[in-house]
Amino acid sequence: MKLVSYLRDDKNRAAIFYDDKYYDLKNSGRELGIKLPGTMKKLLQQWDKYYPSAQLVQKAIEDGRVESHLSKVKLFSPVPEPPSCRDGYAFRQHVATARRNRGVEMIPEFDQYPVFYFTNHNAVFGEGELIVEEDHLQKLDFELEAAVVISRTGKNISSKIADEYIAGYMIMNDISARLLQMEEMKLNLGPAKGKDFATICGPWLVTVDELEEYKIKTEFGNKYNLSMKAYHNGKLISDGNMKDMNWSFAELIERASYGVQLKPGDIIGSGTVGTGCYLELNGTHTLEAKEKGLEFTPVWLQNGDTIELEIVGLGKLKNKIVKSPETNSILKKKKNI
Repeated sequence: MKLVSYLRDDKNRAAIFYDDKYYDLKNSGRELGIKLPGTMKKLLQQWDKYYPSAQLVQKAIEDGRVESHLSKVKLFSPVPEPPSCRDGYAFRQHVATARRNRGVEMIPEFDQYPVFYFTNHNAVFGEGELIVEEDHLQKLDFELEAAVVISRTGKNISSKIADEYIAGYMIMNDISARLLQMEEMKLNLGPAKGKDFATICGPWLVTVDELEEYKIKTEFGNKYNLSMKAYHNGKLISDGNMKDMNWSFAELIERASYGVQLKPGDIIGSGTVGTGCYLELNGTHTLEAKEKGLEFTPVWLQNGDTIELEIVGLGKLKNKIVKSPETNSILKKKKNI
């Protein structure tokens, strides 16, 4: 099942996406005499109760017993108002390559435990235009990732059962303002302003059962053989695979839930796949050019550009970068002490 959140009467509503059509979850259930909530938040809060009913609606849609009364819709993130949003660091290739490009050795702690950071759960967006400020466009970067959404409350969750806490998977683009990020992290704190303005998710939340054919079982949770690609203004720039996560989502959940409760609707990202951002790609191309006695001009996202992420089974997530008309710069207001 592919679930979305869309705009209706100035509010977000949950819907099922099937065969290029959208079916309002609550209204479609009502047609069949099935009670379902109107929002993704309420659906996730009582997932075990409502998901079987949603599956009945999905089957009725497939059988042609429910009509779509929606035309073109504006999509939010599948979970537009998550209780929290964490992002992991699960792909070793990305971490090792980025460190090599900076001239530092791979850190051994990567292989000892999975880590994550909190990003701004109030700045989670879906497909379409992404409004950014002037300073965000100073080395603006994409990050090609996958994410899971939590469906049950839990604390100290073992990786052996953590997959049972996942409602589904979606694409995540961890948009990053690299100049802001690099400046603030010199103070050993962050990332904060370099990351807090936009995390993009979507276009759908794909339930676990729909990905069964891609599943790879491991001792520490499931992985999935899903090709991951990124396109900048239509040009392929990144190519990886979700199966290459060195830490599974189950292990990320185990780490995240240690000593704290995870709640329905919480988002946990995988971290960037190898080759999945310009910070990594620019560094690699610069080193390769230097070896040949050449120079390489780094590439970043610009005002008016489109960035499209694609993961097999999870769809395509497309955004256009738009500079805010009322933008200003905090970089020009530094204090001289």
